[in-house]
Amino acid sequence: MPAIVIVGAQWGDEGKGKATDLLGDRIDYVVKFNGGNNAGHTVVIGDEKYALHLLPSGILTSGVVPVISNGVVIDIEVLFHELEALQARGIDVSRLLVSANAHVITQYHRTIDKVTERFLGKRQIGTTGRGIGPAYADKINRVGIRIQDLFDENILRQKVEGALDQKNHLLVKVFNRRAISVDEIVADLLAYAERLRPMVADTALVLNEALDDGKIVLFEGGQATMLDVDHGTYPFVTSSNATSGGAATGSGVAPNRLDRVIGIVKAYTTRVGAGPFPTELFDESGDYLRSKGFEFGTTTGRPRRVGWYDAPIARYAARINGVTDFVLTKLDILDDLATIPVCVAYEVDGVRVDEVPVSQTDFHHAVPIYEEFPGWQEDITGVRRFEDLPKNAQDYVLALEAMSGSRISAIGVGPGRDAIVVRHDLVD
Repeated sequence: MPAIVIVGAQWGDEGKGKATDLLGDRIDYVVKFNGGNNAGHTVVIGDEKYALHLLPSGILTSGVVPVISNGVVIDIEVLFHELEALQARGIDVSRLLVSANAHVITQYHRTIDKVTERFLGKRQIGTTGRGIGPAYADKINRVGIRIQDLFDENILRQKVEGALDQKNHLLVKVFNRRAISVDEIVADLLAYAERLRPMVADTALVLNEALDDGKIVLFEGGQATMLDVDHGTYPFVTSSNATSGGAATGSGVAPNRLDRVIGIVKAYTTRVGAGPFPTELFDESGDYLRSKGFEFGTTTGRPRRVGWYDAPIARYAARINGVTDFVLTKLDILDDLATIPVCVAYEVDGVRVDEVPVSQTDFHHAVPIYEEFPGWQEDITGVRRFEDLPKNAQDYVLALEAMSGSRISAIGVGPGRDAIVVRHDLVD
């Protein structure tokens, strides 16, 4: 049975939960393999809306085992806040598994994230200030705290002392902030240890055994391709690998066990935070897309930057991730438009460029070259078969498919879990 990876194919917020919902009760495990609580999924079930930040969306599906694997950095306070909020709404969260090797976000990570971003001034990256980057930096610098360390107080204290020895100098002497007490951090983390213990497992072993047993495992990436620390618009990126390769390193499941990669794209484009965005709109069209698409961050509430569909970015994502299928979301947001521009290439210093420029400078200066498509100006939210979509809507989807490097297998036509048109099965 397959291991399926879902990744964002733009700058995030594409609606990855829609693909997870589509697979529904066919999935046995849903794995969050990168990031932390710096991104969110909004999942609509009937009249209920759930905003998830750290938890995988599979936690809302009965019978599915949700897993937070080793590639994630975990703010334990946020984890329990989310779990308690779901329990209060009658959701069973007892199946959650957390990797013993996942790294922990501490108070000092959040503090350093915020003061560093302010210190950058006009050069700010647009971080959420939740400590994600500093936690990953400690992981790479080999001074991080892992979940398993909470169960050995001596080890935990040694690691916190080692981390704060340098960080307190930075906070006091550079940022003019108070030093952070080792005792304070150790006590804070130990307070969660016993509540956390029943959830902690060797998740790499669990997932490999599940695949051996013929179970279907879904790997759910946070953020998106253009925010990947290696392949995104660096430095305006996240601090982890949000592409399909991150599913292997972030979970302990080998790359040759990943059977299908589903890339999620909106019928237009959005991003949050600073960085290049060739198709960004600053006019009434942008206001329209933001308002009708309710483009505000699930985690931050910040208005998203909006723009038209960018085919070179979709092709880039297809190539980097090995996308086998695209899920196109929010097609219904375009219902009222008479014409719909699509970016088919860029102009850089007077030269046409058909692919995403390798040079960040060129990408900053890229001017989109548009092709316009006629709109359909009909309500498609009730459509469930591709052939029942208006002809112009079908033509728009087929044109995007031809430009984007892989087939479009499903199309979101509304906010509900069932508001989707399926063209190709995403499992078989």
